[in-house]
Amino acid sequence: MGGDTRRLRVFGLALAIALVGAQGFIGLGLLDPASSTYVQPGLPWLSILFGSTLFGLGMALVGTCGFGCLVRLGAGDLRSLIVMIVFGAVAYATLRGMFAPIRIEIIERVYWPVPGGLKADLASILAYLGVPQARIAITVAAAPVLVAVVVADRRLRRSPRLLLAGATLGLAVVAGWWVTGVAVDAFETVPRAQSLTFVSPVGRALYAVLTAPAALLEFGIATLVGVTLGSFLSALYDREFRWEAFDDDREMRRHLAGAVLMGGGGVLAGGCTIGQGISAGSMMALSWPLAILGMMLGARIGIAFLVEGSIRGLWQHR
Repeated sequence: MGGDTRRLRVFGLALAIALVGAQGFIGLGLLDPASSTYVQPGLPWLSILFGSTLFGLGMALVGTCGFGCLVRLGAGDLRSLIVMIVFGAVAYATLRGMFAPIRIEIIERVYWPVPGGLKADLASILAYLGVPQARIAITVAAAPVLVAVVVADRRLRRSPRLLLAGATLGLAVVAGWWVTGVAVDAFETVPRAQSLTFVSPVGRALYAVLTAPAALLEFGIATLVGVTLGSFLSALYDREFRWEAFDDDREMRRHLAGAVLMGGGGVLAGGCTIGQGISAGSMMALSWPLAILGMMLGARIGIAFLVEGSIRGLWQHR
């Protein structure tokens, strides 16, 4: 809406780096994409579309995603503390609690079984259709295009901080795949390949703090601490740390509603803007385009309500 696409392009840079790194591990036989939650025998398309749309709507109400809330929390934003508590509670209730039967027995029952006993990733589907070296071809074609989109923006080329942020995020996703899928993961008793995502780990962290502190020792929860601590140190270095709180009850209600939508929607979608947007994308998961589409649609609807007062602005060209 503001005509500034630099941060969206930075996500493209992160995805390009994550894609090359993850597919490099797979090509060398070090990582099995089927060991991740993103590449499974079936594609629960209804859950992903519905959940990602709810998540996008929640993002608009809160003003950022789960990852952004952790960054804000590290910089002293107490609003994000309240959001993450509600977010985590709803996420866990949807993952394993009172809302889990609705998710499992109703919404996730609608899915597309991948033919030929394959997993739900684009490379496997293309290979099944007879495309040779599909995984290499997609990586070689997609990564330069994503980087070119970044290079094409003159303002972004003059923003080394944004470029560094995108590169760091992409490398962090690659590091996640390395730690949990290639190297020995000291946090997990039963290793499973995973990388950055900020939905279910928030719920598991809240549950562990309240009932089982030993469960805090896992990769996903460790990343929550890392992001918050990194944000805190960055804010101190830049002298930007300051305590912030809700201005009024209206702002608090909006944030609480957004937290509920993001918590439930994120679990249904199978991840957040980082989990589905970059980690799943680096695995070439079929869930990736569905989740991105839903998040963009939900966010745009939310912005239309907040800024324009109705969804009629969705269809107006600006």
